Amino acid sequence: MRLLYNIFIHLYNFGICIASLFNEKAKLLRDGRKRTFEVLHSQCVGEKIIWLHAASLGEYEQGKPLIQKLRTAHPDCKFLVTFFSPSGYEVKKNDQDIDIVCYLPADTPRNVRRFLDIVRPTAAFFVKYEYWFNFIKGLSDREIPFYYLSAIYRESQYFFKPYGRWFAQQLHRCNHFFVQNETSEKLLQSIGIKQVTVTGDTRFDRVFSIAQQNESLDFMEEFKGNSKLVVVGSSWQPDENVIQQIWPDLKNKYKLVIAPHVIGKEHITSIESLFSKDKVIRFSERNDQNLAEFDILIIDTIGLLSKIYKYADIAMVGGAFATGLHNTLEAAVFKIPVFFGPKYEKFNEAIELVNRKGAFSIQNAEEMRQIMLRFENDPDFYRKTCEICNSFVQDNLGAVDKIIAQLQ
Repeated sequence: MRLLYNIFIHLYNFGICIASLFNEKAKLLRDGRKRTFEVLHSQCVGEKIIWLHAASLGEYEQGKPLIQKLRTAHPDCKFLVTFFSPSGYEVKKNDQDIDIVCYLPADTPRNVRRFLDIVRPTAAFFVKYEYWFNFIKGLSDREIPFYYLSAIYRESQYFFKPYGRWFAQQLHRCNHFFVQNETSEKLLQSIGIKQVTVTGDTRFDRVFSIAQQNESLDFMEEFKGNSKLVVVGSSWQPDENVIQQIWPDLKNKYKLVIAPHVIGKEHITSIESLFSKDKVIRFSERNDQNLAEFDILIIDTIGLLSKIYKYADIAMVGGAFATGLHNTLEAAVFKIPVFFGPKYEKFNEAIELVNRKGAFSIQNAEEMRQIMLRFENDPDFYRKTCEICNSFVQDNLGAVDKIIAQLQ
């Protein structure tokens, strides 16, 4: 089976090379991987390294609270973070909390040997799901302890199917799984894995830490003024279409911020065309403008959304109409109601928020319109929804401390 897996990895890597000819993200990944071993040689040799791997930006945010705790406990160590996705690497390549950052090389046996020969990590952490089975084998064979953080499992995953037996066997190599819920614990135990602790999701600690910083944004203060504010974060076109349909009912009471997931010129222009009858301004064009005069602000840069939610009265989190839901906790931590589309079944925090009635999964614009009208007509309903979001976050803090206690 490992031979077939290795063939797949080579084909997958070849596919990335082909895609890089016409896809910018694939090109960034291909070119970034070419520099990986150069970075490792220049910065890892002779150092005591703790390694954390995250697929993308969201997974890194889950792992960051642990890095901060471990840095205090192990000041003699340097921290290496590897990414698979350019959307993680390109944003965090200059993050001050990371000593060394690069792309994860393709999961071939040769690359794994070369990587581990250079880095020689004292410990490794994989966030949530990233399963690269040659890296798993390499760490296990060298008796380097490695762990999965904030892992979550569903019965539908291949690990728990008859055809996934080989993959399930590879998981036995992991030293410990820190999982988000009891369902995940029971699923792992069903395939003979006992080294499991339910610690919850470290993202709660991360978003709470960001909220506690209480960082002000002058441009948001100016734009919002005394108005109420809807923030549409990490949006895709279906999310933007929904808010455009109900905006005529909201515009006399709210201002609107749209922070799209993709900030390419074509997408930004398409958003502007949806709201062509309104006073719209891009973040990049704010200088020398009186932001208070505008109705809609489009955030055509990255790295601001988690701070912008502080100013919101209502949040809509994108992705759940098509590609998959983005980070709802960044909004919920600020004690505001959260809306998103129907495809959220893979996101435990979203399921729990909907069950508690702190968040609302909508099928269309009309459903969101009706709930927004209820907020306006029933202030107690709005207040109770905000309280639910606050208590949900508070109830789930402490995952990092539980992990540190288990590691010790």
